[in-house]
Amino acid sequence: MRVRNSTLVLFICAALITGRVSAQQIDSLQVNKKRLTKFVVFSSVAYTGTMIGLSELWYKDSGHQSFRFFNDNAEWKQIDKLGHFYAGFYFSYGTSKALRWSNVPARKSDLIGAATGFLILTPIEIFDGFSDAYGASTGDLMANAAGSVFFLGQSLLWNETRIYPKFSFHQTNYAHLRPNTLGDNFSSELLKDYNGQTYWICADMDKFMKFPKWLNLAVGYGAQGMVYARDSQNNEAGYSAYRQYYLSVDFDLTGIRTSSKVLKTFFRLVSLVKLPAPAMELSKKGVKFHPLYF
Repeated sequence: MRVRNSTLVLFICAALITGRVSAQQIDSLQVNKKRLTKFVVFSSVAYTGTMIGLSELWYKDSGHQSFRFFNDNAEWKQIDKLGHFYAGFYFSYGTSKALRWSNVPARKSDLIGAATGFLILTPIEIFDGFSDAYGASTGDLMANAAGSVFFLGQSLLWNETRIYPKFSFHQTNYAHLRPNTLGDNFSSELLKDYNGQTYWICADMDKFMKFPKWLNLAVGYGAQGMVYARDSQNNEAGYSAYRQYYLSVDFDLTGIRTSSKVLKTFFRLVSLVKLPAPAMELSKKGVKFHPLYF
């Protein structure tokens, strides 16, 4: 009964937000109920586990407060906002793909996916709002929405996704300076050390022109010197935070033809990150070439 209720809520929440699906249409959708049930059960378990993990990692050492908003838009050179954009996009994209797999019509899948992609991230802001170390962020909410809109906009414009946000990470020498804030091992640094994170916009060029299907162009953004969240804090501590811009190529493994379902699944998972490749970096320190950057 709970699975059926979760399925109904998924459709109704999206319908209320988009205004495009009526109750009668929900009842008449010729969906594959078995596949849809599998998707709801799996995604519910995965989502619950993720929320528990985030709560343990981010909030276990924080006190509680009455719910409040906090303006953090000037922090971390906005790297954290790109993380929200990335998550909003892929929650939307993944939900849409799962609904299409369940035989939900493409346009409805995309609309529901975009709405779900935004809604599924909202509890994080609720956690933040009750944590005395953070506070709910309107900037985060806007970034979540932007990621969902970025997915939906491409669907409405091209009936497919041609431009993907991607992520890469390398460990830095900053985390050990503030391990409680920036992480004390690889898994926590992956989420907390914004100095090592780079976010990319990768264009599937063969969708626009004659171009190798497995090769895309990528533009990236990162920052360094961020031991503290704000520039004033870093300056007082003797650190100089600065932005970095990158131009690179991206290897699209999904463009490799294969009949293996295992390889196809692996290629789709790998496509969430930008693979190591040569890159040109531009920052206040000038232009720098990286033979291999990740």
